[in-house]
Amino acid sequence: MNTLKLALRLLRRDWRAGELRVLALALVIAVGSVTSVGFFTDRVNRALVRQANFLIGGDLALVSDHPLAAAFPQEAQKRGLEHNGTLIFPSMVQGEGRAQLADIRAVSPGYPLRGKLDVDGRETSLIPAPGTVWLAPRLMRQLALQTGATVTVGERSLTVAAALTHEPDQASGLFNIAPRLLMNLADLPATGLLRGGSRVSYRLSLAGEESAVAAYRAWATPRLGRGERLESVADARPEIRTALDRAARFLGLAALTSLVLAAVVIALAARRFLDRHLDGCAVMRCLGASQGLMLRLYLVQFLLLGLTASLAGCLLGYAAQYLLAQRLASLVTMELPAASGFPAMQGMAAGMAVLLAFILPPLLQLKQVPALRVLRREIGLPLGLGSGSGLASWLLGVAAIAALVVIQAGDARLGGYVLAGLALTVTLAAGVALALTRLLARLRGSGGGWRIGLANLHRRSGGSVAQAAAFGVGIMVMLLLTVVRGDLLASWQAALPEDAPNRFVINIQPEQAAPLRAFFQRHGMADAGKSALLPMVRGRLTAIGARAVSAATYPGDDHAQRLVEREFNLSWAAAMPPDNRLIAGKWWSDGEAAPQLSVEESIAKTLGIRLGDVLAFEVAGTPFHAPVTSLRKVEWDSFRVNFFVIAAPGLLENFPRSHITSFYLPAGREALLDEMVRDFPNLTVIDVAAVMNEVRRIMAQLTGALTFSFLFAWVMGFVVLFAAIAATNDERVREAALMRTLGASRGTVRASQFAEFAGIGLVAGSVAMLGAGGLEWGLSSRIFHLPYTFNAWLLLAPFGGALLVGIAGLAGCRRSLSYPPLVVLRE
Repeated sequence: MNTLKLALRLLRRDWRAGELRVLALALVIAVGSVTSVGFFTDRVNRALVRQANFLIGGDLALVSDHPLAAAFPQEAQKRGLEHNGTLIFPSMVQGEGRAQLADIRAVSPGYPLRGKLDVDGRETSLIPAPGTVWLAPRLMRQLALQTGATVTVGERSLTVAAALTHEPDQASGLFNIAPRLLMNLADLPATGLLRGGSRVSYRLSLAGEESAVAAYRAWATPRLGRGERLESVADARPEIRTALDRAARFLGLAALTSLVLAAVVIALAARRFLDRHLDGCAVMRCLGASQGLMLRLYLVQFLLLGLTASLAGCLLGYAAQYLLAQRLASLVTMELPAASGFPAMQGMAAGMAVLLAFILPPLLQLKQVPALRVLRREIGLPLGLGSGSGLASWLLGVAAIAALVVIQAGDARLGGYVLAGLALTVTLAAGVALALTRLLARLRGSGGGWRIGLANLHRRSGGSVAQAAAFGVGIMVMLLLTVVRGDLLASWQAALPEDAPNRFVINIQPEQAAPLRAFFQRHGMADAGKSALLPMVRGRLTAIGARAVSAATYPGDDHAQRLVEREFNLSWAAAMPPDNRLIAGKWWSDGEAAPQLSVEESIAKTLGIRLGDVLAFEVAGTPFHAPVTSLRKVEWDSFRVNFFVIAAPGLLENFPRSHITSFYLPAGREALLDEMVRDFPNLTVIDVAAVMNEVRRIMAQLTGALTFSFLFAWVMGFVVLFAAIAATNDERVREAALMRTLGASRGTVRASQFAEFAGIGLVAGSVAMLGAGGLEWGLSSRIFHLPYTFNAWLLLAPFGGALLVGIAGLAGCRRSLSYPPLVVLRE
């Protein structure tokens, strides 16, 4: 109890003296950054669990790209589970002379098993009667329809019986760009839409007791075939989970930036705390205080400070996450419940880990201050990095930060990349800073203040390098939040040409190819090859070389598993498409009859396909095989039709096929689509312009959320500047007193301080320029696959750093000129 009282007294004294305010501010901001992201993602995850009924319309769903075997519903009936079947597919619908792409859902009685449908604003447990449909209000507006009107779906005319105001999946509909049309499953055969090559998703929904559902899942899992998968609330709606997980990861990395900067601030503040308490600890040792007592006193003091600052950071994060939720309000359309307390515990743990990781090594040094320092002030730090306990304590701190980085990144590999990049940046920053400080020290001018200031860079080379590295990290973060972020968004937008195809047409039958070409010619849309009709055959990959492939071949790789489970879109061409570039192998020559395949590089890497491998496919029950003779890089940003696998002519022509095309439709000519669908009712027209607009909207929201989250890092960058200045403030007070005692004027002292800080700022700006430029190159070329262009504004970073740090240094050291030299010399 006495130790706690004394620790509280010491904490109050150091707080009034301003010793710990910068450290506490850094902790508050870092914990606030972490918890704001944690609270938001926790609310989203809890909402997804709570909205389980509306996400999948049942407790479990079996989804397939082909009709399911009768054994699956029979087994559900044996186990006493409710079940019903649903078919989902996109198709154009017509009404009142207009056409619109719709997301058609053909349902059977009992749908949905969980949740309710809202029709005309009221709940119902019924489904549309045969001969009728329910339309989403948006679809009714787009087709200018009212209740009682007639809508044409394929070859069947149906009556609009009601407006479907709410249905399962609406709460999680991130990419439901096409509005919903709900129809009775009994009406589907009459539409004539289920043809070869149609993209239909077959869904068997189940509901019942938790144990019975779990037993059914265990029974069905080993019996799943190609293109079949089970979905529960844990894996429903992969697009929204992927998007939100990706957003959470980016937001987590933004919080990670604040944590790293907080570690820099705490290390600087801890060093200053150590220097200022050497005398006090020496006196306490003379009065009989043991090393253990001193360690406990200061450890309790920092634990109290850390807990208080972390709690304040949690409150800040809880308030900030509401603003973050507003930024993403239209992206996350479900009602978010209150957050749990876990993110607060996680944020406090992160804050305390950062604090203890960088405060423990100085405390281990502080407890061993010898009592002899009372008489001999030249005795410095008692414990160096090279000693066993000193090295172990610093390694412990580095390990704690590394663990936080990996946890916050959410992925061990991504965390490893961040750690490697961080270590490389710090190493390069130290090397560049050391070289530039020595160079600046040699460029001493004739002026007294400037000469002294530049000489200090070399005299305090170790401290100058540390300060330059700290300033460099802070300035680099500011550059990343301004110049680099803007460059990446501009490069992404520039990657989409103005006349990029904004409509795709699929399900074109072979006999419709010539009439459709004539249609394009008649309307003047056959320019630049955009309306070229490309053949497409759908086949399953069955083997790579002598190795049969299935989802089990790629354990732990969800992307590879989805690729081998689905049917590939295959095509053939004599010449390589214009948006493709050969990176390995050789393209076939004209007239070459040997069967050959060309594979896109990314899918080849994912599935482990190499040049010379023989790929085996199965198309409509008929197998074929051919060797891979080339690998291609595809410019997917062109939005033109491209394929993962292209065959040489003569290999696929005898298989059942359809055609696909893309074209650019200028604004104002949308009525042309209505005419196309009237002439070719089985065609599916995909409005890519709507997709692109939706993606841009989502990216804009995520960018806004990231900018908001990075505001913590921006503020932390200024805290780093302040901490780096405060770390050497005592030394500068003594220097100013000595210079004034020796006859230097206030102007000379200020000039020397400005010269030193401007030199450090010049070095820090150079480090920030190199770091930001390197990161922009890496993000552009390696992560986002965008063209990289060096931004000339980065060249101003060294001069901006010199001015910013020079002015900040003068402001931070203004107190050094207010101390009477006699008082300083007596101390």
